[in-house]
Amino acid sequence: MEIQLWREILNPYELAVKEVMTKFNHLIKEHRDRGLYSPIEQVEGRVKSISSILDKCQKKKIDLEDIEDKISDLAGIRIICQFVEDIDKVVEIIRARKDMEIKQERDYIREMKSSGYRSYHMIIYYTVDTLDGPKKLQMEVQIRTMAMNFWATVEHSLQYKYKREIPDHIKERLLNAADAIIVLDNEMSTVRSEIMDAQISFRIQANIVADILNNIQNLYKVANKREILKIQDEFYRIYAMNDIDQLERFDRQLDLIAEGYRAQALILEDE
Repeated sequence: MEIQLWREILNPYELAVKEVMTKFNHLIKEHRDRGLYSPIEQVEGRVKSISSILDKCQKKKIDLEDIEDKISDLAGIRIICQFVEDIDKVVEIIRARKDMEIKQERDYIREMKSSGYRSYHMIIYYTVDTLDGPKKLQMEVQIRTMAMNFWATVEHSLQYKYKREIPDHIKERLLNAADAIIVLDNEMSTVRSEIMDAQISFRIQANIVADILNNIQNLYKVANKREILKIQDEFYRIYAMNDIDQLERFDRQLDLIAEGYRAQALILEDE
C-alpha cells in the first residue's frame, strides 16, 4: 500500500471516533442536567496507529488491502463506568440506538479471559459522511469499570514491554490483581445506591449554585450595589447551612427579583 493512502483510509475513522465520543459525552450531560445518575462516567477514543495496524496484519496474516474488512478495531471507543451494574445499562443504551448497528458482542466480564482481563466488547457499524459520500465502518466499543480499566491499562503496558511474552511470575501477580479487582467492584456495588444519591445531590446543588451566581452577576448590572451585597451575604449564609431545600428556595426568590428588574427594564424601554 502506498504511504499516502494511510491518511485517506484513516481519516473517516478519526471522524467516527470524534462523533461517537461527542454523542456519549452528550448522554452524560443530559443525565446530569436532569439531575439523573449517568451510567457512563467517562469516554475515551482512539484510531489505531499505523504501526499497530502493521503489527496486527503481520500477526494475523492480513493483507493490507483487507484491513478495513478484517480489522474491526481500527476505531475504538472505551466507555468507563463506576459500577459493574452500569455496564449492562450502557449495553442496552447502545442496542437501542438507531445510528449504531451491532455486529458482535463479547462478554469478558461474565467469562473472564485466562489472563484476568475483564471488559464488555461490542463491534458496531457506524456511518460517517465524507467527501465521497456516506461510509459505513466498523468500530470497537469497550465497556468496563474504572477498576477493570486500571488493570487492563497495566496489563497492556506489560504486554508491550515483554512483547506479549509476560513472565510467569508476573502473570500470576496479574491474576491475583484481577481477583482483587473483582472483590473491589463487588464491594463498591454494595454501597452503589448511597454513592449515586450523594453524587446526584452534589450535582443538583452545583446546578442551583451556578444559577444563583449567574443571577447575582446579572443583577450587578441593574440593581443597587447595597442590595446586591445583601443578596450575596444571604447566599453565603444559606450555602454554609448545606441545605439544598433552603438553597432552592433562595434560588426561586432570586429568580423573582431578577424577573422584576427585567420587567422594570422593559417598561423603561417602552417609555
